[in-house]
Amino acid sequence: MRRGETGRYAVTAAGGETVRAFIPSPLPPVPALALDGPLQRSLETATLALGRLDGVSTLLPDKEVFLYSFVRKEALLSSQIEGTQSSLADLLRFENDDPPSAALTADVGDVEEVSNYVAAMRHGLRRIADLPVSTRMI
Repeated sequence: MRRGETGRYAVTAAGGETVRAFIPSPLPPVPALALDGPLQRSLETATLALGRLDGVSTLLPDKEVFLYSFVRKEALLSSQIEGTQSSLADLLRFENDDPPSAALTADVGDVEEVSNYVAAMRHGLRRIADLPVSTRMI
């Protein structure tokens, strides 16, 4: 099944700048989606996974603590792709201004790079409130 264009681009102003915005075509699409066979099974699997995630999120005593840990774990994993060697313990020591070199098991520069990744993520999350989702924001 081939579909036509799913929308169009329009020039608009947002956040004090001119941006190109994607305007999706109205729903439902023509021809209608065929939610059967493998696509139906994929949809059911995704729905069940979202339900599990929603259920687990209600058990969290403090979502901010979870996000604090999650952002740091993601920073560590992403930095490892670039060859940086740091542990979560090193990062937490660095962020708490513990005496640097003696307590760290990793190179101070590597730990600082991971800390910068965390700072960039936090900066990006703050900027989302000010900028539209655009190439500039990304």
